[in-house]
Amino acid sequence: MKTERVPQIVLGAGAGLVLAGAAALFAFGGSGDAPAPAPGAASRAQAAARAGAQASLPELAALIGDREKWLRAHPGDDASWAELGGAYVERGARGGDTASYVQAEKALKRSLAVLPAGEGNVDAQLGMGALANARGDFAAARKWGEAVRAGAPRRWQAYPVLIDAYSGLGDYVSAGRAAERLRALRAGAPSLSRASLVYRDKGWREDASALAHDAVALAATPAEKAACLARLGDLAWERGEPAEALAAYEPALRLDPGHAPSLAGRARARAALGREEEALRDYAAALERLPLPQYALEAGELYESLDLDGDARTHYELARVRATRAAAHGVNGALVLARYEADHGDPDAAVQRLRAEWARGHRSVHVADALGWALYRAGEPEEALPYARRATEQGLRSALFAYHRGQIERALGEYGPARRHIAEALRVNPHFSPLLAPKARRALTTLGEPR
Repeated sequence: MKTERVPQIVLGAGAGLVLAGAAALFAFGGSGDAPAPAPGAASRAQAAARAGAQASLPELAALIGDREKWLRAHPGDDASWAELGGAYVERGARGGDTASYVQAEKALKRSLAVLPAGEGNVDAQLGMGALANARGDFAAARKWGEAVRAGAPRRWQAYPVLIDAYSGLGDYVSAGRAAERLRALRAGAPSLSRASLVYRDKGWREDASALAHDAVALAATPAEKAACLARLGDLAWERGEPAEALAAYEPALRLDPGHAPSLAGRARARAALGREEEALRDYAAALERLPLPQYALEAGELYESLDLDGDARTHYELARVRATRAAAHGVNGALVLARYEADHGDPDAAVQRLRAEWARGHRSVHVADALGWALYRAGEPEEALPYARRATEQGLRSALFAYHRGQIERALGEYGPARRHIAEALRVNPHFSPLLAPKARRALTTLGEPR
């Protein structure tokens, strides 16, 4: 159960994490003549989106239905097409319905056909940027976000798009600048929540937690508060504090009983605390709500750690099938597929996938770590080590990354660094994986005490 947060588009959201935003970033405008939706769930979703907050899923569904009905009678309304496209992106991210991304692309292109980007259709450009991030096309997302920033530098909605794009490309300096600009332009939970992830990626764990706490306090809707609590739980989990993580996931699930990121997070924490049966039930519930390949992979590894090999194989196949199905809708599942292949399938195939990601500019620490590990598993530890170093030296304190680097160094006979990094993995989070944490402890025993 490797629990590194990876971009939502890779997961199908969200550790990445895109689950907290997508279409809820937009302040809708444009040249259309659409009135506000009728009072009720649709209007509440629209108000939440304009404020940068999350609406509930029923409210989001009501907004989609309202805009679809309006556009059947008013097909020339560019603003409503952009609004509908953004809502489809959010539905895809929060519900795992990757077919919604196809609908989003059609709606956003329709908006741009009515009012081109060069004539001021900012909302559709923002929607295209969020869609590109959700699919894992970070270069395209950067293009859309930078175009909006160049034309309207005070449009705060451009900066969450840019933060996610820069992070996916491994440009953490630019991501940090975008986060600071977002906080200057827009106070509130969405900006604090994203800034907490930027700080986490820099290794500023206390600052990340402080911002995450502030985001919880400022959340404007129950759905948004649940998402902020889940992020707080994730940060606690990554610090190796499963009980503290549970203390964040439990209230999130009281606010939103079907919140899949909180269900998956609670599964990790419960497994770390020896409550494996409860953890497996949480994974099943998370997969029912949000069928991400990453959740299936994590559940498979927990089953394997319990010697339930048949269930493990079923979930590994589920991860592969869901990632492949999402790819048919334009979603880049290379990272989760490569992690599956490296440890449970064909490491050479993992290397091939990840080399392609690296070549297209996707050079985040997650891709660097995965490529280094895949090369090691494919029998190339010497070539693997520079990627492992890059993953561990960017700032993010990751138990998984440290363990991978230590095992690569061990294979190269660098026993001192290997001992140091494997021990670091267990200090950062002694429960980081039900499969690999026991291996880390055995490796330390084999390596012995330093001379």
